[in-house]
Amino acid sequence: MACGDGLLLRVRPRLARLSQAQALGLCELAQSLGSGYLDLSNRASLQLRAIPPRHHARAVETLCQLGLLDDDPLLEARPPVLVQPCWSSGDASERIATELISRLGELPGLSAKFGFAVDAGPAPLLAGASADVRIERGVSGALIVRADGAERGMQVEPGQAVGVALRLARWFADSATTSGARRMREHLRSQALPADFPLQQPAAPAGEGPLPGTCALGAVYGVAFGQLHAPELADLLRRTRAEALRVTPFRSLILEGAEFVEAPAFVSRADDALLGVDACPGAPTCASATVPTRPLAREIASRMQAVAPEQRPSLHVSGCAKGCARASAADVTLVGHDGAFDVVLRGRAWDAPSSAGRSVEELRASYWSS
Repeated sequence: MACGDGLLLRVRPRLARLSQAQALGLCELAQSLGSGYLDLSNRASLQLRAIPPRHHARAVETLCQLGLLDDDPLLEARPPVLVQPCWSSGDASERIATELISRLGELPGLSAKFGFAVDAGPAPLLAGASADVRIERGVSGALIVRADGAERGMQVEPGQAVGVALRLARWFADSATTSGARRMREHLRSQALPADFPLQQPAAPAGEGPLPGTCALGAVYGVAFGQLHAPELADLLRRTRAEALRVTPFRSLILEGAEFVEAPAFVSRADDALLGVDACPGAPTCASATVPTRPLAREIASRMQAVAPEQRPSLHVSGCAKGCARASAADVTLVGHDGAFDVVLRGRAWDAPSSAGRSVEELRASYWSS
């Protein structure tokens, strides 16, 4: 799609995993045709920015050569499937996600925002990630299929999960024409689920994925605001000799088979305040934004570092009221509006502000002068 700095191309790696060759090829593409940066989305996709329209066909051809696009453009338009990032070959998450991807062609047209989450590990990791139909563990440990926004889901056997998830998506497609909803959570405010779905509560979330350091798969690095500088990522991949790269919806990367090394360009501490701050690209990168966002977010995060992690408020700095960087509520949301900021407390970017039209200087004086 067109943005203030050129075209944005979104790449959805299969099962959120790229080989080292694919990751290095994507870094080279970002440098040769784009801004030199890659963005991590909250659905574990990668975005190339600032692609000149005249180079669109060349960029798409390169992605095809890297094996990062389907041959059929219609397949690219189907709903995204988010899989919990710590899956291992042959486990329930990998098997179910693979089957679901292969059967997406059975669905009718859905909103571009509609998507699935496959979270079949021991405990849910994707509870806070954006999805409309969730395959996850229930309180008993059995698999359930749950509509986002519903308190309970339908218990299923592993072999039934994909079929039930597709049936729930088809129900949404058929019934959302009356509500006009684009997402499941919104739809459930006016429509009752089919009678056989509310059976079991989901298990308690296990947190938001692996933190910077190491995990069973390899080395884990945080990514401030989800923005990757392509040359620095390529250097890290080569220095660690990572076998593959996994992207997560938590603004972090897992480098398979890699030893952890120091990398100042990445977040390497689990208590870094930047991990709790969301900020979109802002102005001038995004045409919808009227304010720069990330310099302010970094300034606030540096001040929050002195606060104990459990006492830090969640912060969202948004260039406009669309709130692209964070769909959930934050303790404090600063929303760009006509060159200044509106302040939303315990809400989302599009919620009514508690105060409006605040300059950065006023925010400094009011919220973090000490």
